[in-house]
Amino acid sequence: MITVTSFTFGPLAENTYLLHNENGELIIIDPGCYTAAERKVVSDFIADNKLSPKLLLNTHCHLDHVFGNKFIAGTWKLSPWLHDAEQPVLENAPLSGLQWGLPFDGYTGPLQFLREGDIVSLGEDTLKVIFAPGHSPGHCCFYCAGQHFVIGGDVLFRMSIGRTDLPGGDPDVLLNSIRRELFTLPGETKVYPGHGEPTTIAFEMKHNPFLG
Repeated sequence: MITVTSFTFGPLAENTYLLHNENGELIIIDPGCYTAAERKVVSDFIADNKLSPKLLLNTHCHLDHVFGNKFIAGTWKLSPWLHDAEQPVLENAPLSGLQWGLPFDGYTGPLQFLREGDIVSLGEDTLKVIFAPGHSPGHCCFYCAGQHFVIGGDVLFRMSIGRTDLPGGDPDVLLNSIRRELFTLPGETKVYPGHGEPTTIAFEMKHNPFLG
């Protein structure tokens, strides 16, 4: 069984997710730890709970979701997994950081690529890769059907949706991704977003003002 632990990091209040099971195996998703203190929070949590990091996943590669990629990769010898359409976004992230006044050292090592429909395993539990572009060109979500939750990145928020004014964003594509890929999930599915509090598919289908 997967336990989902979240930390809100960085000046853009990004949600970093640590998914771990009863055997201590761990997947880290979208490490937004920007400061040394935030990186220590992650390290201490992993050490205190005797966890063994197995995978580093990125829903997408906007700077606030990859601040900690280099730290995670270097500390636990992991290569980031992302959709190949996100590679240019990842490579441009440090420049974006300078433009936003948020300088950081970007990850520059080997990459592993995700495709729509791939299955990511954590012990006996699985996450299905959902391709949901629009906020960014290669945005993916990670759906756990067995426990009715999805790590949604910046696609769908409580009463809101991801912005589409950044390079590679497209409002029509984003809305189509939500309706086709997320709103077809069971209503009880819990959505863990990249910012803000969790929500559910049923709640957003009924109340989200952008999708009426």
